[in-house]
Amino acid sequence: MGSVSLKLGDGTARFKRSTLCSSAVNILMLFSVLATNLFALHAFTYSPKHHTITPFHHKNITLISQHVSLIIKQIDSSQKKLARIENQLLGYQTLNVSRPNLANELKLFLQHHQLPLGKDSRTGITEMVASVGHSCEKSAGLLSQYMTYKVSGPCPDDWSLAQKLILRGCEPLPRRRCFAKTVSKVGLSTWSGLGCKNINCLNKKPNGFAFDRQKYVKATSKNDFLIDDVLAMGNNGIRIGFDIGTGSKTGTFAALMAEKNVTIITNTLNVDALDSDFIAARGVFPLFLSSDHRFPFYDNVFDLVHVTSGLDVGTKPEKLEFLMFDADRILRVGGLFWLDNIRCGDDEKKRTLTRLIEKFGYKKLKWVVGQKMDGAVGSGKHELDLSAVLQKPVRI
Repeated sequence: MGSVSLKLGDGTARFKRSTLCSSAVNILMLFSVLATNLFALHAFTYSPKHHTITPFHHKNITLISQHVSLIIKQIDSSQKKLARIENQLLGYQTLNVSRPNLANELKLFLQHHQLPLGKDSRTGITEMVASVGHSCEKSAGLLSQYMTYKVSGPCPDDWSLAQKLILRGCEPLPRRRCFAKTVSKVGLSTWSGLGCKNINCLNKKPNGFAFDRQKYVKATSKNDFLIDDVLAMGNNGIRIGFDIGTGSKTGTFAALMAEKNVTIITNTLNVDALDSDFIAARGVFPLFLSSDHRFPFYDNVFDLVHVTSGLDVGTKPEKLEFLMFDADRILRVGGLFWLDNIRCGDDEKKRTLTRLIEKFGYKKLKWVVGQKMDGAVGSGKHELDLSAVLQKPVRI
């Protein structure tokens, strides 16, 4: 059995292709089962003309029973091997819909759907398989809870459950047949599951909720670059951009760029507040997505990629490389890659990040390394921050 994959972010919509090989295997398995059953039936129902059963007959029956058991075990083993091969061809272990206590809506969503006009002549696909992140298998209980609701009724107020699944790698999440919660008035008082209901409260949180408007219009340190200066480096060719990192939680960068007629999509999750609601209330576009997810955009589409975190080199180098390559993929040739106050920690970590950046062959339009006081209370230590504007080169 083969497969054709249509990538949608980190999730995958998969289509199965019927092949001559898979049909032959199925026919062979069916023939083996029928032959075994007929052979066993004959062995146990056959009666000799003379009803006297000798020790020799007992021995034959025992031998036949052993052979039948062996054949059944071989068939079972072959079926398991075929299932493993199928899963390998599909690319991941599919969710086991036969497990108990699994929501019926989830089972329904995961059903294969035949193409209405039959086999597609160009691709050879015959049916479509639902797109669900492969890591959802590890959180089947939470996923079943997420898919438990009244069909055509209001969706449960479970944004925190959805985010928990996403952070566990279960994305994309399955679609649901319920109405999302609506509010008549946008405001902090409508946020559920949160202790804070006003901006002052949010600003007291460890990570803060400050509006960093000033640093983009009036630099407070040498690592702060002004928006107008960066746009000038792009020769006024910046139209659309992607903003990555927890520093984007208020959507301030996107709002300021909108004033310059630049459209910014902001990648965010809800940390201490419903950041997506807040960003949307400012008239800019929030993308509810973890930074580990493959960015759901086509190649070479953005004029600007702005990163405020996520490149912290305290994580595994391989994980950092995956993120960098994906950011590079969606940035067009000549586009700008803006690293905004990336925390390096010390010289060794700065060199690690520098070596990775140099691997891409970017042209360094601006490169500044500065020291900032460590955010930990009473630490008294200084850490290195890197800010840079890089331009993507032509690669042959």
